[in-house]
Amino acid sequence: MIDVVVDDLASIKADAVVRPATDTLEPTSAALRQLERIGGPRFHQQLETRDPLVIGAATVTGAGDLPAEFVIHAIIRSASEPVSRSGVQRALVNVLQQAVAWQFQALALPPLGTGPGNLPFEDAAEILCDVLHSHLRAQAFPSEVKIVVETDEDKTVLEHLLRTREA
Repeated sequence: MIDVVVDDLASIKADAVVRPATDTLEPTSAALRQLERIGGPRFHQQLETRDPLVIGAATVTGAGDLPAEFVIHAIIRSASEPVSRSGVQRALVNVLQQAVAWQFQALALPPLGTGPGNLPFEDAAEILCDVLHSHLRAQAFPSEVKIVVETDEDKTVLEHLLRTREA
C-alpha cells in the first residue's frame, strides 16, 4: 500500500524514514535538518563517516529521538557529483533493498533529489513511482509506504503518477 501525505518527514512514525544525503551524510536541503534537530544527539552521532560513500548507496542508522526506529540514508550527491536521475534511481533501488534486508514493514520517504539546483519535482516523482511500482510487485517489504510531500500540489502530482502506474 502506498499513501501520499502532506507532512513533515521528521514527525512520521514508521520502521524507517528515508533521508536524502550527500556522500558524507550531510542533508541535501535545509528542510532535512529538521530530522537532525528532532533526532537529537544520538542521531547526530551516527552521521559521522570515515570515508565518503558512493552515489546511489543506501545505509541504515538508528533514528535517535525520531518517531521512526531507523533512518535509511540515500546517497544522491557529492561535492564533485550533482544530483542526477541515475544517482537518484540507484539510491532508491538500494533504499528498497535495505528495507527488504532489514524487513521494514513501514517506510516513509520524500521524493529524492528535489529542491533548488536539483531535479524538477516531476522528474523525481516519476523516478520514485517507477522504482516503487517495480519493487513492490516483486517484494514483500516494505508493505506500507508513505510518500511525504510538502504541498497539496505535490500530493496531486504523485497520486496521479501512482494511478497511471497501476493501470
